[in-house]
Amino acid sequence: MYPVLIKLGPITLYTYGLMMALAMLAAAYYVQRRAGIEGEDPEKALDLAFYCLIAALVGSRALYIIVEYKQFISNPIAIFKIWEGGLVFYGGFIASALTGFWFVNKHKLKPWKMADIAAPALALGHGIGRLGCLFAGCCYGKPTDSWLGITFTNPLGLAPKGIALYPTQIFSSLNELTIFVILILVRPYKKFDGQLFLMWMGLYATGRFIIEGYRGDRRGLSVGELSTSQGIAIAVAVTAAVVLTILLSKKKKPVK
Repeated sequence: MYPVLIKLGPITLYTYGLMMALAMLAAAYYVQRRAGIEGEDPEKALDLAFYCLIAALVGSRALYIIVEYKQFISNPIAIFKIWEGGLVFYGGFIASALTGFWFVNKHKLKPWKMADIAAPALALGHGIGRLGCLFAGCCYGKPTDSWLGITFTNPLGLAPKGIALYPTQIFSSLNELTIFVILILVRPYKKFDGQLFLMWMGLYATGRFIIEGYRGDRRGLSVGELSTSQGIAIAVAVTAAVVLTILLSKKKKPVK
């Protein structure tokens, strides 16, 4: 597609980097605004979003480096070229979750309530960020003869050139944006704090598991036909279902 948006002499603006910046801004804005509506301190919520976003960048890059370590052995400086693509979402999710847990405990915030505030922002930001993958050509799909196929031709892109591929980047973006809408619709009717976040976990993991089957750049360790991300998706979906069931059953118990 268009990995480089603008190039003026030594200055290069990568489309991937721009979309990531827009994704972060959208997520941070949503968290700050929603926190105020929910009666939480908007400034603390913004600080939480900032810390989690930084952790997400570091974690997602770190996991990518771990699973794709061979390409960095001969060119270690490429580790820092994050604007060219190369992030693994689950690495960022784990890092930001740990950071968020530390932050809410330090500032004595309500963990599940803050998680619910953050869940739609996660879906929105990730949905926007995945469009950056489309422009960069990373996270590309398997070859296909269907009408869904898209062909990459830009020599700077990361996807194979000249063959039709499943638009897995668009699938991923639509998956998250759909989840964003679902969470917004469910929010007024939620039964307990944590419900939206757990719903996001389960819905995202399910969608990711399916989309991963169409990916042409499946990376990392594989167990049989399952990729690393599919294995993590199963664990995330099962965890979300179990915790959601437990919290829902507690909510339904009569007060004695």
